[in-house]
Amino acid sequence: MRNSAKAIIVRDGFLLAIKNIDPDGDWYILPGGGQRFGETLGEALKRECMEEAGACIRVGRLLLVREYIGKNHEFSDQDGEAHQIEFMFECKIVGDYSPLDGCLPDQHQTGVAWLPIAELEKHRLYPKVLSGILKRGFTSTTPAYLGDVN
Repeated sequence: MRNSAKAIIVRDGFLLAIKNIDPDGDWYILPGGGQRFGETLGEALKRECMEEAGACIRVGRLLLVREYIGKNHEFSDQDGEAHQIEFMFECKIVGDYSPLDGCLPDQHQTGVAWLPIAELEKHRLYPKVLSGILKRGFTSTTPAYLGDVN
């Protein structure tokens, strides 16, 4: 089991995302990553956003919790042993920012991008349920726990 902190950063109708590539083309995830021993989720998120996207952030409220059990999804051949709990926080970037790779990008990371929320379905964004949630906006009926989804 692994805890992971993820940043939902929206600015002017765009979502900040980490761009990756595989044989099927580009795909995107939220900035963030694994929590280290002795580190709070907020500390992990600040560190990961700096490492992956060179972004200094302010961590806000917890919005969503996602469970990911790799053997149940399309990447099971690569990460079938993975079981991760992702805590997705509303975040803001501190200061001016243009997308750029951080000092320690992930293995498959090829860049950082602002994706238009109105066109998220045109991109392979994981977890896939994020597109609909972000387009509708967060309401009192938005479930906090998403379950085992990709």
